[in-house]
Amino acid sequence: MKKYLFTFVLMFSAIFANAQAASHQAYTQKTANKIAIDTKLSKKILKEIQKGKAYLVDVRTPEEYGTKHLKYAQNINIRSEKFAEEIKKLDPSKKIYLYCRSGNRSGKAADTLQTFGYQLGYNIGGLDSLLTKGLPADQ
Repeated sequence: MKKYLFTFVLMFSAIFANAQAASHQAYTQKTANKIAIDTKLSKKILKEIQKGKAYLVDVRTPEEYGTKHLKYAQNINIRSEKFAEEIKKLDPSKKIYLYCRSGNRSGKAADTLQTFGYQLGYNIGGLDSLLTKGLPADQ
């Protein structure tokens, strides 16, 4: 009996671990609109945003955004039912720089913008990386 119980627990643990790994896989962005930010480029992006030539969009949840976000960023949660509605309010002739925690959700958002006809939506990666490259935090 103990042998069967041990086997059952082992099988259940393996299935659970596999399911967990599957739910945390990194998103592979389909479009080429991904930018590797360096200090020089972060200054250029910041100037574009300050001059109103581009948007900076944090696609994380409002709770994450409230904890810490980049200066000049607006929050449009990719997991929200109103994501499409909010994105479509942005001028498609301007660049849209997208970021999240790690770059996965912003990759999804960049791909989604393409499906809406936006050609200038760019995944610039994760918040912590962007802070180290010179983009300032608001909080």
